[in-house]
This record gives sequence, C-alpha cells and structure tokens, in this order.
Amino acid sequence: MRAIGLMISCVQPGSRSGVYGMMQMPIEDWQGPRLLAEGFRPFFLAAGASAVAGVALWVLSLAGVIELDTFLAPVAWHAHEMIFGMAAAAVAGFLLTAVPNWTGRLPVRGWPLAGLVAIWLAGRIAMVLNVPGMGVVAAVVDLLFLLSLAGVAFREIAAGRNWRNLPVIAALVMLLAANGVTHAEALGYLNDDGTGLRLGVAVLIVLITLIGGRIIPSFTGNWLAKQVNEARPRAFGPYDRVCLIVTSIALAGWSVAPDSSAISVTLITAGVLNGGRLASWRGHRTLGEPLVWSLHLGFFWVPIGLIMLGTSTFMSAVPTSAGVHALTAGAIGGMITAVMTRATLGHTGRELHADAVTAAIYGLVFVATVFRVGAGIAPGMFIEMLVASAAAWCGAFLIFCVRFGPHLAGR
Repeated sequence: MRAIGLMISCVQPGSRSGVYGMMQMPIEDWQGPRLLAEGFRPFFLAAGASAVAGVALWVLSLAGVIELDTFLAPVAWHAHEMIFGMAAAAVAGFLLTAVPNWTGRLPVRGWPLAGLVAIWLAGRIAMVLNVPGMGVVAAVVDLLFLLSLAGVAFREIAAGRNWRNLPVIAALVMLLAANGVTHAEALGYLNDDGTGLRLGVAVLIVLITLIGGRIIPSFTGNWLAKQVNEARPRAFGPYDRVCLIVTSIALAGWSVAPDSSAISVTLITAGVLNGGRLASWRGHRTLGEPLVWSLHLGFFWVPIGLIMLGTSTFMSAVPTSAGVHALTAGAIGGMITAVMTRATLGHTGRELHADAVTAAIYGLVFVATVFRVGAGIAPGMFIEMLVASAAAWCGAFLIFCVRFGPHLAGR
C-alpha cells in the first residue's frame, strides 16, 4: 500500500517534478545530431519502427511467407517484442525526457544516449537470432537495456536529489524482473506458463492507470478551460487512489494466478472502477481536439480489457486473448501513440494540435484493436480479422514514422 502511495505522490499535477511535467529543455547549445539531443527523439522513432516490425514479421511468419526462426516460438517472440521492445522504447523516451525536468539537469544526450539506443537495438537483433547458445546471450543482451535505463535514471535522480520520483525506478525494475522471468521460462529455468509476459503487461497497465490518470484529466481540463461554459474534470482524489490499489492487486494476482476466480472478480471490479474514472474526465467534450480525445480513447481499453480478462474465467465466449489484446493493442498501443505524438509536437516547438493525418494514427490503432479483440471472440474469422488488425496497426505506426520522423530527427 505504501509503495502505491509513493507512486501516486510522485505524479502530483502541476508539480515541476511530476512524471508528466516534461517542459521543453533548451537544446540550442547542442552541436551534435539533433536525433541524439533528447531521449524522446531516438526512442519514439525506435518504438514506432519496432511496432511495425514486431507485428509484420509475426503475421508473415504465421502466413508461411517467411520463417521466423528465433529461440522463442513466433507468438512468444511477438508478445515479447511488443512488451519489452516497442513499449520499453516508448517508456525510455518518456522517462529520459521527464527526468531532466524532475532534476533540473541537462538531458542524457550524445554518446551516452547513443549507447542506450545501441543496447536496445542489440537486444532486438539478439531476439531474432537462433544459433546454439543464443538463448542465454539474447537474455543477457536484452536484459541489459532495462538495467542500463534504470541505472541512468537512478543516477540522474540521485544527482538531482529528487528522491520523490524513485518509485518510477521501481516500476522499471519490475519491468526488468518480468523480462527476466520471461527469459528464464524460455530457457527452461522456470515453468513456462507465461508469467513473465503477464507481469510485463501488468506493469505497463498499472503505469497507464497511474500516469494516464494524471495527464488525461490535466490535459483535458486545460483544453476545456479554453472553451465556453465547460466544467473541468473531477480532481484526483480518494476514488482514484482506491482504483489504483484495486487495479494493482488485480493485475498482480492475474500475473501469477490467471485462472483464480477471486482474482477474476477483482479484475472485473478494477475494470468498473477505471470505467468510472474515465467517465468523470469529460472526454465526450473534447471531440474538437484529437490530441486530447486520443488519450481518452487509449484509456478506454483499460476498463474494457480488465473486465474481459475477469469475465473470461466465467464465460467461454470471452477468451483470455480478447482481454489481453484490449490491454496491449488498445490501452498500451493507444496511449503510446497519443503520448508520443503530443510530446513530439510539444518538445519540437510545434503547435499542440493534431491534424487529420495524426488523427488517422489514433483511428487506425483503435481499428486494429477492434479487429484483434474480435479475432479471439469470432474464431471462424480469425485469419481475416488478424490480417485486418495487423494492416491497421502497421499502417498507424508507419504513418507515425513518416509523419513524425522528420520532427524527431530535426527541429
């Protein structure tokens, strides 16, 4: 309970040291490649590219077009790369941009940043190779990224004596532990029941309910304040704290005991509570600005996914995969695109407004999620829905790379 309270306290709205208080740092003094001036630049681009590769390669393998010969089974490789490749890169971009504003120090840039990117890329390469003994090597290389990221973030927080944000490092350590369990399962050191992958999803969803629960009402309130006669969202309060505690307990339990009836009831309860939070944020009044409603659209899948996960224990018509993909493709994918586009525009000095092309990214991720969730519910159309989902997903992130890549690499 105390750990959750500390996590909540480190994201107080309006605080310069809050997780989402990512003010633009001056980079005029930076003489190197602009791509290496700030952490969000290479890592958001890496997240976009890996989102395309992780889905396209898996679907092509499933269709027999290519042979995906990794030491992990193709479906396990795909899941691993979405959680510990794509999502981890997005987390890195967000965190490395937030830390300087917590500490008042210059951002990690230049060769140190290039080194982190190189470690991340080495992990992605290692995960697609399958030669004798590669499993252990891939595990070491892959785990090194999250370990290095946690080390860099801790060093910066300690140097700036910004101890209130240490709980965010704990979340990174939990994600590292989840990746370690995944590798241990693949290597035969632990029973391979998917605990590591579930724990990875759980950590990311808890982060979304925590950080998203702060930035969504904050950004929504800021936008509504400019409109005529618009009430602002309800402030963060006891209801939100209870919701975060229940959600954390439910997802932790699901990670280790996914078939437990008691945990399933807790998941459903967490879903209903998060649905109540979302309804109170007045997202229906933000249809005029995609940068705002995209956050609501991404979070929409959190209650849907939690309720589906819990219901799957009691109803065979709702498979576990439907709930999992509502959380992964919908909540994680949706929130990543919403945050990456907004942060890129803001931190490159552009107007905080999403054009039609950017709005298409959000729409395609939503469509991809609908088809992927539907593929589990309607097995007779599994292949058709899977292909449609993959096409929409890859299209969304390809558009992101093409549309925002020049911003990330330049000014």
